Amino acid sequence: MTRLPPAGPSAPLPVVDIDLAEPGAFRRPGGGTRARPSGRALGLVRFHGRPLGMAEAAGGGPEELWRALAAVALREFTAADGDPGLDEPHRTFVEAPAISVIVATRNRTGMLRDCLDSLLALKYPRFEVVVVDNAPSDTSTEDLVRREYGGTRDDGGPLGDHGGPRRPDRTRGRPLRNLGPAVRYLREPVPGLARAHNRGLAVARGEITAFTDDDTLVDPLWLTALAAPFQADPRTGCVTGLIVPAELDTEAQVALERHGAFAKGYVPRVWSLRSPSADPLFPFTAGRFGSGANMAFRTGLLRELGGFDPATGVGTPAHGGDDLLSFFRVLARGRSLAYEPAAIVWHRHRRTPEALEAQAFGYGAGFGAYLAGAIVHEPRMLPALLRRLPGGVRYALARNRARATPAPGGGAPTRLARLELRGMLYGPYGYWRSRRIERRIERRTRR
Repeated sequence: MTRLPPAGPSAPLPVVDIDLAEPGAFRRPGGGTRARPSGRALGLVRFHGRPLGMAEAAGGGPEELWRALAAVALREFTAADGDPGLDEPHRTFVEAPAISVIVATRNRTGMLRDCLDSLLALKYPRFEVVVVDNAPSDTSTEDLVRREYGGTRDDGGPLGDHGGPRRPDRTRGRPLRNLGPAVRYLREPVPGLARAHNRGLAVARGEITAFTDDDTLVDPLWLTALAAPFQADPRTGCVTGLIVPAELDTEAQVALERHGAFAKGYVPRVWSLRSPSADPLFPFTAGRFGSGANMAFRTGLLRELGGFDPATGVGTPAHGGDDLLSFFRVLARGRSLAYEPAAIVWHRHRRTPEALEAQAFGYGAGFGAYLAGAIVHEPRMLPALLRRLPGGVRYALARNRARATPAPGGGAPTRLARLELRGMLYGPYGYWRSRRIERRIERRTRR
């Protein structure tokens, strides 16, 4: 459950990270430095690292605020006896699978720097970071990666062992910080998130390939938690994780969080065609499985699927759907998809109303494009879709009406829900437009 202020004008709401096993301690999003907040705050509440939920509380000083957030968590998120009822915290595996982390970016060096800093602070023994610069307008991203992270366009060499010595960073006038191995830099000249991800997938050297966005901060145990379901079951083809807000500084950011944002819950789940969900549109409701800012695949399986459909994704007329389509295709291949909330990514929501509205339309368009793409790539699933479609449409409309109900003091949820529905209706047409563009690109490439 997430506690948020009422709709309408509101002061910035600090976001913090607390663990019930560490009384009085606050951390900033991304598992970084300690914090000393006071007043009102929204906190991700954990127990031995595992997330319980997000709660809002107020306190005069840091100690009082911590106790208030803990009280909300114990009241709302735990069993009747006060026991959070969680398993042991995640451990790093002795034989940890090598993981390639792909970060697609475009003209956002400030956010990218923060994202890379959090990635290179990961507590995981074997991983690489690949930055894919998608149709950049200048060389600022390449300059950043080369100057501050020792980035290289060399595709050779083994994965770095993060247990060994690290290179100190002295380039930004800050205290010395230990960095991991050099970040790899690639450029994808054609716009489109799916194309950028495919560019990174082509050079990935890990057994698992994980994806996040440049506007995120990752938890130090992000990769450890993502790897766990892959290790537990060889049939697992994809794992997604929890996405929570990194900041709620503007009304638009609060509105997106109230609208539903990326929340998928705090309970681990597994989906497969072997044990169908009760969802009336399963397995076509891929949006329930996770989001592209926090997902990982077995590298070999994703390559067998041909990577991501370049006619989907941000930067194309389809506006999105690349992640949803890949989730669906993993299930259609008979593999399992796991959701692990302990794999935490902190997301910086859009800050302005205009950007938020564009994002809401894009979510809907991406879902509509994904459904069209699902039939193109898995035509044998068409009868199943047609059987589920009437009930699924009724379910989607009822869900949209519920989300469109304005909260006291504001009507932002209503407008966002309508934009999302409008996007869903546009999505199949957007996908058709994107496929036409892709065919033209392919013809030019063959010449």
